[in-house]
Amino acid sequence: METSREFDVVIMGGGIGGSFQARHLLLSVPGIRVAVVEPQSAEELARIAKIGESTVEIAGSFMVKDLGLGAYLTEHHLPKNGLNFHWPKKGEKTDSMDDYWSVWALRQPVGHAWQVHRGKLEVDLLQMNREHGVEVIEASVVDFDISPGSELNQVHIETRSGERSTLSCKHLVDAAGRAFLTGRKFNNISRKPRDKYGIKNGTAWVRVGGVDRDLFHNELDQNDTSTVRYYGTNHFFGPGHWLWMIPLSRESMELSIGVIHHHDVVPARSLNSREKFLEFLKANHEVLYRLVSTAEDIDFVYWGSPSHVPSQVFSEDNWSALGDAIYFGDAFYSVGISALCVTVDCTTELIRAQLANEPDLSAKRGAFNRYIHWFATTNAHTYRDHPVMLGNASIMSWRIYFEYLWWFGALVPGFVGKWHLEPAFIEEQLANCPRHIHGEIYDELSMLARKGTNIGLMDCYRADQLPLCGDFYPDRHHVPYLENTEYGHRELNIYRSVAATHYVAAMWWLKLQARVYGPLFLFRWRFHKVFAQLLKQSALIRVRSWVHERENARHRATRRFALLQKAFSAYRAPTALQAWPGLTLEEEKREARVQRGEASRTSGSVAVEPSVHVLH
Repeated sequence: METSREFDVVIMGGGIGGSFQARHLLLSVPGIRVAVVEPQSAEELARIAKIGESTVEIAGSFMVKDLGLGAYLTEHHLPKNGLNFHWPKKGEKTDSMDDYWSVWALRQPVGHAWQVHRGKLEVDLLQMNREHGVEVIEASVVDFDISPGSELNQVHIETRSGERSTLSCKHLVDAAGRAFLTGRKFNNISRKPRDKYGIKNGTAWVRVGGVDRDLFHNELDQNDTSTVRYYGTNHFFGPGHWLWMIPLSRESMELSIGVIHHHDVVPARSLNSREKFLEFLKANHEVLYRLVSTAEDIDFVYWGSPSHVPSQVFSEDNWSALGDAIYFGDAFYSVGISALCVTVDCTTELIRAQLANEPDLSAKRGAFNRYIHWFATTNAHTYRDHPVMLGNASIMSWRIYFEYLWWFGALVPGFVGKWHLEPAFIEEQLANCPRHIHGEIYDELSMLARKGTNIGLMDCYRADQLPLCGDFYPDRHHVPYLENTEYGHRELNIYRSVAATHYVAAMWWLKLQARVYGPLFLFRWRFHKVFAQLLKQSALIRVRSWVHERENARHRATRRFALLQKAFSAYRAPTALQAWPGLTLEEEKREARVQRGEASRTSGSVAVEPSVHVLH
């Protein structure tokens, strides 16, 4: 007999996306009733290999501040020591790291980031959520029915023993990843290259254990960085492909090594088995081949077409989707979990507004839909023309520097300041998106790459790379968003940071043009076009920054730090210790006299236990 139960929210999928969403709802919406439906057992989840083991600053901030997972991650997963980039000096010789041109992270990242073991993380999150009141149901989704408007949606599930039941909910979340439950039902996913700026990629990866990390790099030879290079995410490049190397465990010395390849350059048939993948490594990146071939095999996975973008994320019929269920472009900058965190934050805000019957729910839903679609497609645009550039150390190092500017100058501080939850700002951001400027720049870099032009190596971590920018480096704050922000909506001046980012991007473009064309760059129309657009946007956004400061000045007296200072004005430093059991009554009186300066030098001695120390 089929049973039925009702929840506020039912989440289809108990992986990282579903578990993040459930935990965030519990922490943000008091009393909410949440169910998670997950078909895999804990043992099966622990074995599943997935892309998305490396995190970056947005995910790090969200996991610590919003999900309260900082201590857990520190105790059970590896810290990420930045991103390192490596190109072979000669394709035929890749025995050691000395055979590569490298850009190394010089210090620890500006924000928290971890290398996560996805199997362990997902199992642990499900258990944490269960302990905090989430109904975790081990079952498969047979089907689901979406009702119009405010009527309850229904999810039909079946356990392995064949027991069927129906879950009713006010909001349904698709976190089932590549099962694409809402994607298939509503034709909500596009894999067409034209919708992804031409991306036609595939991916293969292995996980191995018992790795000898000295085969990668001997730490005793390191003298120019203050991080442990092995525990960064290391990227290796070649024509039409790049590879990741991500450590996953100290105890088992587990390592993930995988490739994103572009079918036009590296066909799927050359990589779609473990044997072929290892032969590819041996021929093109022997240092990685030795790491894998001398370790213990765990698993191998190949996906022929991993990338896709959504048409809709949040529905007026109270369903939504997140994570791999809506978007994947490329793992290059490790933004997958960060994109998930942005979507989780928006989903929670919509569900909170829905349950509270707030009148602006529809406007928020529309703005959030546009924002997540923009985030996904802008991220896909970041990988435009990769097949042409990846193997060119000169061109790609300039591109990485340029893209770092926008990540650290716009996206990270915008997320920290919660600007993605402000519909008015979303409309501003979409209206002023510089994607067309980036397109001009990518066209220029593609042309240079096809010519094989060497314009030098840009180091995205050094502080002496740009003209007229002082000691600027890409992850330097334009605003103190990690130091002074109170994480409230509209507190952080994102306009100031974005304006400064446009300016330094203009200086990057100036240096590129001067390096390639010499003094003749002054006569190039494209130089003036892009340079003027970047400086114009910088000036306009600086005006908006000034307006924001004026608007926010009225609220400074009510900010938390101002209130703390006001409360602190009544503070008086304590002048006496509190009594504790080891202090006798006579000693207590004597201590009080000493502190008042009234102790008599002629008073009798007081017996003191050897373990008790009294300061005279």
